[in-house]
Amino acid sequence: MSTWKRDFASGLIVLAPLLVLLLVLRWIYQYIASIPLIEGLQPEVIPAPLEPVSRVVIAFAVFATVVLAVGYFMRTTLGRLAESAVDDTINRIPALRVVYNASKLAIETAISGTDELQSPVYIETWPGIRMTAFRTGKKTRDGKIVLFMPTAPNITTGFVIEVEPERIEETGETVEEGMTRVLSAGFAESAHQVPVHEENPGEGDGADTADGFGHVRTDGTPGDGDGSAAEGRGSASSGSGE
Repeated sequence: MSTWKRDFASGLIVLAPLLVLLLVLRWIYQYIASIPLIEGLQPEVIPAPLEPVSRVVIAFAVFATVVLAVGYFMRTTLGRLAESAVDDTINRIPALRVVYNASKLAIETAISGTDELQSPVYIETWPGIRMTAFRTGKKTRDGKIVLFMPTAPNITTGFVIEVEPERIEETGETVEEGMTRVLSAGFAESAHQVPVHEENPGEGDGADTADGFGHVRTDGTPGDGDGSAAEGRGSASSGSGE
């Protein structure tokens, strides 16, 4: 890859996520500021230019108050019964129960996840080949560790696997570093990785030679490069001279 292409790709990797984040925040800001219910709570002393900002602040304050109130209610027996009733009702609806359960599991994982959940690991799927997976904090009845192995670069799909504890190798990375490697399809570098340099086609065991490709000559006979090929030609010439 040429220098300008590498620089352009590096700049795009930095700016594109920031632009997407700004667009999402802008949409959330405009959506919250346009909620009609918040307008009734808007103080009349707020200047007109500051009304959108005031609406967002009021909306977050109301949301935080409702969350705290519901959380306190869930600590009571009546709250647990109400939650169970809501779960049972939604789980009877085929389409909504998938979205509801997935959203609930994602929130529980993000907020009350364990230390094991926030640790990517390596597992050897085939001899000499390892892949990155993430702990779920769960175990099977027979003591196997439940892992999630996302696909690259789309981490919304993957495999749920059950592995023996001794087959798991810790990476020493954070979730962000492990996810970055998966999302980038292995091209990103992390603080725990040796920087990957581009391979020179003229180096290594697979280098092309004048007499063939790697250690196999074009005439179909094995060789060790130019030296072995030249030695072979010299022996052949001396033999024919005799």
